[in-house]
Amino acid sequence: MRVRETKLPGLLILEPSVYSDPRGSFFESWSERRYAEHGVPSSFVQDNISRSIRGTLRGLHMQAPPMEQGKLVSVLDGEVFDVAVDVRPGSPSFGQWLGETLSASNARQLYVPPGFAHGFCVLSESALFAYKCTQYYSPQAELSLRWNDPELGIAWPLAEPLLSAKDAAAPLLRELAPQLKRGS
Repeated sequence: MRVRETKLPGLLILEPSVYSDPRGSFFESWSERRYAEHGVPSSFVQDNISRSIRGTLRGLHMQAPPMEQGKLVSVLDGEVFDVAVDVRPGSPSFGQWLGETLSASNARQLYVPPGFAHGFCVLSESALFAYKCTQYYSPQAELSLRWNDPELGIAWPLAEPLLSAKDAAAPLLRELAPQLKRGS
């Protein structure tokens, strides 16, 4: 497995070793021991899967303190542009983002640590997206960040995504910042 650190502390790009032959391919998508060697926690408590059609943008989502979630994300079928934004108060990289193409064919994973907003847009006809979470989903702690916040300047590969009503009305980072500090 190849692990790449990013410009955002704690955010990792993981590339499992894929073994292919004429029958297909095989790779380990999770190994507690191997991932722990690279700083990925082993305390995942919930797995989620979503299926979305081309042009769908889900995010940017997070949970407020003390219910922040770390996520190990991957694509089981299709291709997405995956984004993580550092929203940790006091972080030197606060408000910075990283985007990475994840697909079933590249088997790439992203470890998104607690304190990051996360989202993705679907580039293929559809995508089956999987994520392991370090904290249970809590509706009371759920927060969203506007996908096209001009202060973030995320270079999404589509201009007019399919959004949920909640994601379309999400606040800007400057409006959300007080909730990130208080945890309310």
